Amino acid sequence: MGLGLAAMLLLGLTIGDMRGDRAVPHTHDMVWLAWAATAAYLLHQFEEHGIDARGAPYAFRGTLCTFFGFASAAACPIPDAFITAVNIPVAWLAGPIAALLGRRWPAIALSYFGVPTVNAFAHIGPAFAAGSYNPGLLTAVLLFLPLSLWTLWIALRRPDLGWRMVAATIAGGIVVHAVLILTLGAFLMGSLGENTLVAIEVANPAIPILLVAAIMRRPHAPWSAEYEKQLAAFRIRRGRQE
Repeated sequence: MGLGLAAMLLLGLTIGDMRGDRAVPHTHDMVWLAWAATAAYLLHQFEEHGIDARGAPYAFRGTLCTFFGFASAAACPIPDAFITAVNIPVAWLAGPIAALLGRRWPAIALSYFGVPTVNAFAHIGPAFAAGSYNPGLLTAVLLFLPLSLWTLWIALRRPDLGWRMVAATIAGGIVVHAVLILTLGAFLMGSLGENTLVAIEVANPAIPILLVAAIMRRPHAPWSAEYEKQLAAFRIRRGRQE
């Protein structure tokens, strides 16, 4: 199902026009980039929970069990419901919601990149440390890393986004991963029930969106005449480049 949805998104991104702002090129538009990140995340999930780069099925759960000190997936008490609660909301809900809201608020579309940005390093770091492959590493390197770094770079150069929104996006991704690890650890120690664990993970991907939305509401947010001039100039420059 994930591969099917990813194929549909890639088709739309390639031959359709999924931009939120048609005054800028596709690769500079936050909405288009958020849809691209959603497709990338679906492909990433297939590598983790479908068939990984070594041909192993549903391999990530075993890696997660090893991280928490269990000898094998069979002896690991991490429930399948946890895996579902982590993965369905982040790709099937948070990605499309961020992209759709990003048509009006580009910063919300940007916020979705907090998770793939941090997740890329969550795969790359252990791979370097262990000197071996982990399920999800290939798509983290080939898809998450370049797409996230490019988007953050574009956001830094946009007058309506800038370093505050980029910082909030990255902070949101860090918090999401911290909540995931800490709550799973609490469950394994018996201090958190399965239903509570699942409920937390379902809501967890909303953190970057809420954090960026909170930053947008601050008085120093650049909703001013000068900002509008800067944004118009930005769109003109990007339109000429296209």
